[in-house]
Amino acid sequence: MSDFSLHDFRSYENAVVKLDPGISVFVGENGQGKTNLLEAVGYLSTFSSHRVGNDGALIRQGKSAGVIRAKTVSGQTQKIIELEIVAGKANRARINRGNVNVGSLRGIIKTVLFAPEDLSLVKGDPKERRKFLDLLIIQLKPGYAAVCGEYEKVLRQRAALLKNAGKMRRRGLSFDEKTLDVWDLQLARLGARMIFARAEATAALRRYIQTFYRELSGTEQDVRITYEASLYRQRGGDSAGEETLPGSPEEENGLPDTARTEREMLETLRLFHEREILRGVNLVGPHRDDLCLFLGTLPVKGYASHGESWSYALALKLASWKVLQENEDNIWDENTQPILLLDDVFAELDAGRRIRLAEIVSGAQQVLITAAVGDDLPASLEGNRFFVTKGAVEKIDVG
Repeated sequence: MSDFSLHDFRSYENAVVKLDPGISVFVGENGQGKTNLLEAVGYLSTFSSHRVGNDGALIRQGKSAGVIRAKTVSGQTQKIIELEIVAGKANRARINRGNVNVGSLRGIIKTVLFAPEDLSLVKGDPKERRKFLDLLIIQLKPGYAAVCGEYEKVLRQRAALLKNAGKMRRRGLSFDEKTLDVWDLQLARLGARMIFARAEATAALRRYIQTFYRELSGTEQDVRITYEASLYRQRGGDSAGEETLPGSPEEENGLPDTARTEREMLETLRLFHEREILRGVNLVGPHRDDLCLFLGTLPVKGYASHGESWSYALALKLASWKVLQENEDNIWDENTQPILLLDDVFAELDAGRRIRLAEIVSGAQQVLITAAVGDDLPASLEGNRFFVTKGAVEKIDVG
């Protein structure tokens, strides 16, 4: 990304930043807009903010729309991409000034963002880890976004039907369970695709996470991650981790294919009808799955120290960075890497972890870093520096 601009995004009325390959550091006091810059870059690649779920919060107060624009460079190819966030309406997108479907922007810029909020990956609820996997898969395979969106829609409609069925039963009225069949079929079809995609993503992450954790922590501890598909637990079998869903590319033939998983999910949905009607919620499907994280033989959540948790969360994000680099479906050339976005990370690390993280990212193609205090950054992180204050970004001449 060589040029980046914002208009009416968060605290920025207008901002233009010219970027070079390598490291760019944005320094400024808290509350001046540093995180907003990284949030905008991340949103341009994932259509998702790591801070809020409501897009309206991204638009500058009192305005009806905000615009994120970037010039991307890959070899001899350049593109100007633009995403307009419109309050209460669908977003609008442009490539080289021409209107396009918003989905057309997916995959043009790939990013991996790490922020203090990402500690929830190891300390938070399963939904945080499911979101992490889904956002990674969407960057790998943009069409997966439609699968997730359709699954959520079916989930909501089926839940409404279950609640209505429960009300009818409590009133002594009959409810024909066959009316659930059409929703069961759709949920099983979409859910099977999500389970398979997440298991593959977990396998890809597994190839790198232990190396990154050891590099960051300076230890030789063993790290293990598994994808637990609740479907298999509910059926009384093993969880869909390494044993049930072997996840490396070499073992791809050992993965349950989507057709088999769809059949098993459909069977389980029918077995759970009575319980679901009683509770009025969907009890079966990937919306109840988890990415299980282990350090040695113990789960990270509840057992890892604060420093270990930081190292683990960082290792997960760095592993996803490597997975995105190796993606064969990359629409750019094979040498194009995702942009690393590190939001106020170094201030949270001890001196040893700061140095080790700097060594890892110093060779990245492009890294954007924020820091309240420039001295928090190791001297090895050489590159452009910008000063951010009151919604203005100014390049610092470092001589």
